[in-house]
Amino acid sequence: MLRLRDLKCYYDTPRGVVQAVDGVTFEVRPNEVLGIAGESGCGKSTLLKVLYDYIQPPLQIVSGNYEADFPDDNGKVKTIGPGEIREHWWEFISYIPQGSMSVLNPVIRIENQFFDAVPKEHPLKAKGKKAIRERVAAYLKELELPVEVLKSYAHQLSGGMKQRVLVALGTFLHPQIVLADEPTTALDVVVQKGILLMLIELQQQMENTLVVVSHDMGVHYQISDRLAIMYAGKLVEYGPTDAIFSNPLHPYTQMLIQSLPRVGDRAQRSGISGRPPNLIDPPAGCRFAARCPKVMEHCNHQEPALLQIEPEHFVSCHLYGEAAS
Repeated sequence: MLRLRDLKCYYDTPRGVVQAVDGVTFEVRPNEVLGIAGESGCGKSTLLKVLYDYIQPPLQIVSGNYEADFPDDNGKVKTIGPGEIREHWWEFISYIPQGSMSVLNPVIRIENQFFDAVPKEHPLKAKGKKAIRERVAAYLKELELPVEVLKSYAHQLSGGMKQRVLVALGTFLHPQIVLADEPTTALDVVVQKGILLMLIELQQQMENTLVVVSHDMGVHYQISDRLAIMYAGKLVEYGPTDAIFSNPLHPYTQMLIQSLPRVGDRAQRSGISGRPPNLIDPPAGCRFAARCPKVMEHCNHQEPALLQIEPEHFVSCHLYGEAAS
């Protein structure tokens, strides 16, 4: 459905070129939940913007390939790429951005933000605002949200309700792909659980694809079918979520999972020591080498390839393959 091949997307800044997404290869499949995990600044949110075809300066695609399978009005599937995907926002692919507090327009009522989200070519647009309002009101009822929020402004809603409105806004036209960037950030535990349940129920009802970016490995364990682990702009591990949690291959993935709290285990959890590298001037070899407890000499000057170690389970690490022998 979505395919990335050796994709490089950089930010051209006054301080230098930031290699935010550097040589990433993977695919997003129909009717799945794909998680993208990693620390803040690893490139996962940038990757989501690229998937959405929201590429604005200083961000640019430097090299590589990104394409999507788009079904036209006749049911035939055609391949579209950057610059074309944006023509099908909301109805084919939608984006639930990070930070509901700042995303919703504070001076426009919620219902008008739904009106604006309907593409001008969509049949619903021709029917007018009344038809759109009725469609949205019916959808909110399905989601067990009060219809009264349509007449509200963003500042009149709680953080949890704003996030639910964003989810509704991103899904009411039943897109085939939904991209959600940190959907549970800055919400309390009870509200987080409700948002995750809402996203999963919608994905199952619509039988579409959900891509979730989150730094919280616990979120991915709960909802994702497959998982991509990013570190400093690189894809370091990729595969079925069950396989990654039961047999994490990359030292970074292992440390992320080890840091998760466990019921009944009172042992103190520690974070990963050190800091990610500067993406303006990243190291020549493995970008995790300076923080890795299993580092070898060649890790510092030779970049590891992405290798398939188990069925559909890939890792980019010198502990596997020829370099380990």
